[in-house]
Amino acid sequence: MKTGFLVVMMGAMLTLSGCGDKAAEGNQASAPPVAAVAAPKGSIWSETVAATPEGGFRMGNPDAPLKLIEYASFTCPHCAEFAETADEGLRAKVDTGKVSFEFRNLIRDPLDLTTAVLARCGGKDPFFSLSHQLFANQAAMFKTIQGAGDAGYQAAMQAPPNQRLVKLAELAGLIDFVKARGIADAQARTCLADVAAAEKLAAESGAGAEKYQVEGTPTLILNEKKIDNANTWPLLQAALKEAGA
Repeated sequence: MKTGFLVVMMGAMLTLSGCGDKAAEGNQASAPPVAAVAAPKGSIWSETVAATPEGGFRMGNPDAPLKLIEYASFTCPHCAEFAETADEGLRAKVDTGKVSFEFRNLIRDPLDLTTAVLARCGGKDPFFSLSHQLFANQAAMFKTIQGAGDAGYQAAMQAPPNQRLVKLAELAGLIDFVKARGIADAQARTCLADVAAAEKLAAESGAGAEKYQVEGTPTLILNEKKIDNANTWPLLQAALKEAGA
């Protein structure tokens, strides 16, 4: 079994980002309106989802002229608030075919990694819906795992590497949560026990943070440039409008 996961789980790779309001670089210049692109007959763009080579999941027109990426963490309260307030408006933008939206995990801590693994466990089709529900469950998740006490958390962290995320998910009530949303118990436990997949996700998170100099979450990137101060829906909406969406 790989030893690298031990380092990851103790935090060496999981402290790449804080949840905050860091200003980013690269304001978008004003642009003329972008033409809408109809989805293929019988489909809508916000339900057209694909995995990306960078480890994210993208909804929308793969050839959209405006390509939006969010780096977010499931244990970041600002990210949970953004997910709640931006979901409807962002999907509406995606449905025009002008904008694609890709979600990439920025792993902050072991519980974030646990939640991210479960969000991906059902594959691409339920990813955005399940992620949205996991964000909505964030406060309850914190309360549940805190109620288990420090001893329970430490015991989970000292379990064998292929059982650590399983134990954390049990403490946080996450296995039952995703079971109620279509992820079978055995399936969830298999995903959580996949050390190689967890290491890969942590590595992708680190690579993305380094490439885009991600310092806080959520961080929004439009056409490969970070958007300045766009970590709320009204601000992002204004930035997308300025870019022609």
